[in-house]
Amino acid sequence: MKGLRDGIPIACGYFAVSFAFGIPAVESGCTVGEAVLISFTNLTSAGQFAGLTVIAQAGTLLEVAVTQLVINSRYMLMAVSLSQKVDEKFRGIWRWILGYGITDEIFATAIQSEEPVSRSYFGGLLILPVTGWSGGTFFGAFLGNILPEILTDALGVALYGMFIAVFVPKSVEDRRVLAVVILAIAISLLLYYVPVFSGLSAGFSIILCAVVASAVGAVFFPVKEEA
Repeated sequence: MKGLRDGIPIACGYFAVSFAFGIPAVESGCTVGEAVLISFTNLTSAGQFAGLTVIAQAGTLLEVAVTQLVINSRYMLMAVSLSQKVDEKFRGIWRWILGYGITDEIFATAIQSEEPVSRSYFGGLLILPVTGWSGGTFFGAFLGNILPEILTDALGVALYGMFIAVFVPKSVEDRRVLAVVILAIAISLLLYYVPVFSGLSAGFSIILCAVVASAVGAVFFPVKEEA
């Protein structure tokens, strides 16, 4: 039940963003069912939009695979980190489910748990976001052309507001977290505005921000482990 409650705001944000994905998916030649299948098996906004671009341009399977690897590499780091947080019963197929269900928001929510992450909690946390992501894609693909453009554009901003709501309270509560967040923002701005870094993809930029900021946090603000 706690996982379900924590998943409600994520599901609402995902519904809005995936609605915006369903529209171009159909416009690019996908059927409603294909668009929903993409969302259900991927759970990644940037990866799906990039993959859809390759599909629309009749790219090869290799191009799709490389694009997804570059953009979604950060999820491997998140999965490794969260796998150290789960309880002893989190084994076998549940490790696969964890890898499948890792997103920025689900990771940020689960990693903040004071207790070890259990199968029941993670399963509950995963159900509504997956439903919201797939359901939003369905309605976007089915009804997208009916809604005004100004509304569909606004829906695409919802995910960012939701993600800000995930880490801001923790930053206010803990100055060490705030310092790491500010550092990550500074690195992100550096990679975006300095011309020499213009060739970096969004996926690699996120990885650099995460690795450098977390490494600095680990060095200057280490968490003492109990004996």
